Amino acid sequence: MSLIKSISGIRGTIGGRAGEGLNPLDIVKFTAAYATFIRKTTLVNTNKIVVGRDARISGEMVEKIVIGTLMGMGFDVVNIGLATTPTTEIAVTMEKACGGIILTASHNPKQWNALKLLNEKGEFLNAAEGQEVLSIAASEDFVFAGVDDLGKMTENFTYTQRHIDSVLALDLVDTDAIRKADFTVAIDCVNSVGGIAIPALLEALGVKNVIKLNCEPNGHFPHNPEPLPENLTEIADTMKSGKADVGFVVDPDVDRLAIICENGDMFVEEYTLVAVADYVLKHTPGNTVSNLSSSRALRDVTRSYGQQYNASAVGEVNVVTKMKETNAVIGGEGNGGVIYPASHYGRDALVGIALFLTHLAKEGKKVSELRATYPSYSIAKQKIELTPEIDVDALLIAVKDKYSQYEITDIDGVKIDFPDRWVHLRKSNTEPIIRVYSEASTRALAEETAAGVMDVIRKMVKK
Repeated sequence: MSLIKSISGIRGTIGGRAGEGLNPLDIVKFTAAYATFIRKTTLVNTNKIVVGRDARISGEMVEKIVIGTLMGMGFDVVNIGLATTPTTEIAVTMEKACGGIILTASHNPKQWNALKLLNEKGEFLNAAEGQEVLSIAASEDFVFAGVDDLGKMTENFTYTQRHIDSVLALDLVDTDAIRKADFTVAIDCVNSVGGIAIPALLEALGVKNVIKLNCEPNGHFPHNPEPLPENLTEIADTMKSGKADVGFVVDPDVDRLAIICENGDMFVEEYTLVAVADYVLKHTPGNTVSNLSSSRALRDVTRSYGQQYNASAVGEVNVVTKMKETNAVIGGEGNGGVIYPASHYGRDALVGIALFLTHLAKEGKKVSELRATYPSYSIAKQKIELTPEIDVDALLIAVKDKYSQYEITDIDGVKIDFPDRWVHLRKSNTEPIIRVYSEASTRALAEETAAGVMDVIRKMVKK
């Protein structure tokens, strides 16, 4: 059993003893801690908290406990039911609520669930706020409401449609162009809430022909739910049959988007943001942001429009912070996460699909042809296992000094930018390893580059 308490939320496997998994006792404790924090910090004059969930098997159980706890803390709960992560984020602002809790473990396997915590802007808590919630939980410093002050629960299951309506209203979404293109679209929604939201979105966009794979929102994931190439063989085979123009795959909570070419090749999730940014920049020039471990292709495309690219630390909240600082028009993460401020500051696969289909319709190209227009890079992901007694921070400082002749970024680990490739080293927060991300023109060259830096680290450790 596992229970991971971090600033990004409370994530764990269902079952086990208290403190060892995401069981009812721990759900109550962390929900009460969040409620206590929101009561102290909210800037909105309301008593409402929004709760939405993905289609995980444990979702209904967790939902009932979270809602009951919030009511016990004196909050009125708006239960929006089965909803994507971006839908819940949007619902918080539409309800003028003081916060929200998303019940999803994102791409983790079915035995996992999580509480993801939002502020009154429908955005994730930052590091300091998340730490305060954990401190409140550790001390159990919360007070439940008396009988006359208990909260109430209302249900509002309209938010998927309201989210879709908000996507259609975006200036850069052209439903007429999409309708005229007469696309056949294949989708894999991994038997979660994407199976509700994505078909409804495509119909609203004017897509008449949809091939549905794994669209039953029952929480029984038919394959590893993380939208990586090795997990997408079913839809790739469907595309190879020549029946569809484009394929879309989302993760269980629909904040990540992977694209499949008409020939079954992977567009590659790193390039979801690149393609959408290309379209956005073409019509609304401005700055862009992605995290340090994302492809250099976004930087190249941004500079081709004469605009400025900035990198943030890894993590959605860090990307959003940097986007606000630089007034970015588009940003996100290389894992298929598109953040479009004209909609809201959160990764949103619905927005990504609508913008990409508009882009594809206007370009008049096949998906593979569009992909070929972007700089070609390949990312490799590896790790170095270390013993617990090794001072990883000191090790990273030594690496930084070793490669000081190159461009170094140290806001999140150490990133070494060589002229035609890069390596990013990040310390794991949960285990004694260094995560090693590298990118070059080919996978082999990326791995070779990483291997060189990893060899230097191993020699340092032996000294």
